[in-house]
Amino acid sequence: MRGMTSVAATSPLPSRFWADLSTRDFAALQSTGQAEQVVAVLPVAAVEQHGPHLPLSVDATLLQGVIDAALPHLGADVPALFLPPQNIGLSTEHANFAGTLTLSPATVIALWTELGACVARAGVKKLLIFNSHGGNVAVMDIVARELRQRHGLLVYSASWFSLPQPPEVQGLFSAAEHRFGIHAGDIETSMMLHLARGTVRMEHAQSFRSTSQDRSERHAILGNGKSAKMGWAIEDYHESGAVGQADAATADKGRAVVEAAGEALAALLAELVALPLETVRR
Repeated sequence: MRGMTSVAATSPLPSRFWADLSTRDFAALQSTGQAEQVVAVLPVAAVEQHGPHLPLSVDATLLQGVIDAALPHLGADVPALFLPPQNIGLSTEHANFAGTLTLSPATVIALWTELGACVARAGVKKLLIFNSHGGNVAVMDIVARELRQRHGLLVYSASWFSLPQPPEVQGLFSAAEHRFGIHAGDIETSMMLHLARGTVRMEHAQSFRSTSQDRSERHAILGNGKSAKMGWAIEDYHESGAVGQADAATADKGRAVVEAAGEALAALLAELVALPLETVRR
């Protein structure tokens, strides 16, 4: 976590991190009306298996890495305030691998909804749920709608992997890898080589071909990735718990992805600050 000096003196925030502020800081934001300008960010991740070559901490590491990459691009006119990361999420699709930590869907929804209620009580009207784990996406959508309905919050959800990337970064990976290398493949392994090289065991990395790629070649509808979705566990895609060309990973590719995602997150937050509260009809 960055310290209290991470925000310019002209910003209404003494820090970019929710837990750094005091109750006096929040009272001041409320009394001046500046709380309504703030975008709270709820970072959500997972602690789950990532094949034989990566640690359980991948999603938490990537989440923090992208946030750290975004911070230098946030101007004083972008009052974004990061809540404490929720590093255990919905990982039932990885539960058959030892070490995975998961909550139930009901628990995740309740937890994040209650945290959103706390944001609303602080006078903050905008919330971004920012994610690094594909298994969280379905519950993010539910939580966002619940918070809008119950508290009138303007809520968006996004994942680092759904943010736009420049063509030169996209081109570092094949189209097949972008589509099928969804877990512990070239992209995530490259990012980990950049962010936490000492935790990566490249001697165990290989090309983990997904069964989804096989289906795409055999079935026009079931295999197109859009028309129908399977209820899956990761071993249905590959027995190792990983999919993608992990053995092609490099730290340089990972650095490019992290930096691009950080810049895109900063741009997203700037757009959310500018978005009128009237977007949500109260």
